[in-house]
Amino acid sequence: MIKDLQGNSISEASADAVDYYNQAVAAFNIYTGDPFSLVSNAIEDSPHFAMAHIFKAYLLGLATEPILNGYAKDTVRHLKTLHLSDREASHLGALDLMLHGEWTAAALVLDIHNSNYPLDIVALQAGHLMDFYRANARNLRDRLARVLPYWSNNVPGYSVLLGMYAFGLEETGDYDRAEETGRKATELQPRDCWAHHAVAHVLEMQGRVIDGVKWMSTREKYWSEEDNFFKVHNWWHRAIYHQELEQNDVVLSIYDNHIRHGNSTVALELVDASAMLWRLHLDGVDVGDRWDELADCWQTHADGHSYTFNDWHAVMAYLGAGRDIDAEQILKDCKKINPDPKSEMQQWTQKHTLPLIEGFIAFWRKDYQTAIEQLYGARFIANSFGGSHAQRDIIDLTLIEAAIRAGQPELARALANERLALKPNSRLNQGFLARSKSWAVSGIQ
Repeated sequence: MIKDLQGNSISEASADAVDYYNQAVAAFNIYTGDPFSLVSNAIEDSPHFAMAHIFKAYLLGLATEPILNGYAKDTVRHLKTLHLSDREASHLGALDLMLHGEWTAAALVLDIHNSNYPLDIVALQAGHLMDFYRANARNLRDRLARVLPYWSNNVPGYSVLLGMYAFGLEETGDYDRAEETGRKATELQPRDCWAHHAVAHVLEMQGRVIDGVKWMSTREKYWSEEDNFFKVHNWWHRAIYHQELEQNDVVLSIYDNHIRHGNSTVALELVDASAMLWRLHLDGVDVGDRWDELADCWQTHADGHSYTFNDWHAVMAYLGAGRDIDAEQILKDCKKINPDPKSEMQQWTQKHTLPLIEGFIAFWRKDYQTAIEQLYGARFIANSFGGSHAQRDIIDLTLIEAAIRAGQPELARALANERLALKPNSRLNQGFLARSKSWAVSGIQ
């Protein structure tokens, strides 16, 4: 029987189709190349190749884009007509749940799947991304910890697991081991941009800004290649370091030449762009008409229910571009919660996304008290929804800015102290504390 590179059994596939499939998976592992075209070649060669269809459905569904989610559902419907092995049927169960907004249930299915098939790298990476999208820091770490004893450097893809494990360690605050593991992963596979980004997160969370710029610049040739799908997010990380160094001209250059170079309509890249412009706005930087182009690109992605972390970032762009009607429409769409039973995505929308959207709208309209009321509770979403600690930090940045502008220096100082306890050398955090003290003394914003 034919097997994949990690030794998992493959059925209904020719040797050529399996070769295409292995190339596609390897490309996806380091977010480089064109895995979709490669797996499409595998399917064209062997139409009943179930794992190829499963992999294609993950590629589509994990993009968190409404149109692609629909295509993934079509692929799942086709999969249900094929004869599936137990491993393939387990994948199908996870896919079906994920594509209907039940991300945690899907991730738990893959927990059991990974226990039964610890060398299934597609399941491990798909599960890792599900853990990321729902911000489950513990499972970002432990999904890998449960299977790593089965792996070694003799198994293709071992470095990829180390890169994922490094990110899980970082998100759970184990920074020393995260950095060590991430650096080891990049030594084994220099082009692993996920492992690189895990180390970038460590340096960000520890406030090691100069180290961060050096890490990004010395390894730029590995993570910034044209065919690297993850390059925009790594450029975002580099821009964050430069903003901390008060080099906003450099940040704008990175935004124009890398984050929005080519006017991408990929949702994950639009999230980075929205967050970057919002951070610059909080810092008092005039971003000109950059909001307008970005808002146009959000039109096909923000629908109020597919992945509402995206909707929140679309609202930022609409507010910046002065498109209040579009921002209000997303708010309206997010409020269209069906009666019981609510899907997990609908619960996320109700519990997390609505307060974030309402808080950011209030902040933009200078209703700072409402912004404080909405965002203070909404910031406690770690381990339940939406991205990394670094991505969610925009909530706290907006909250503390609202407190300063609302004339609440005691709250602003408390929040600044909270941040300085973690990153005492941060220019942004020191600035928040200084402004809160200045307001308390003078009463002037």
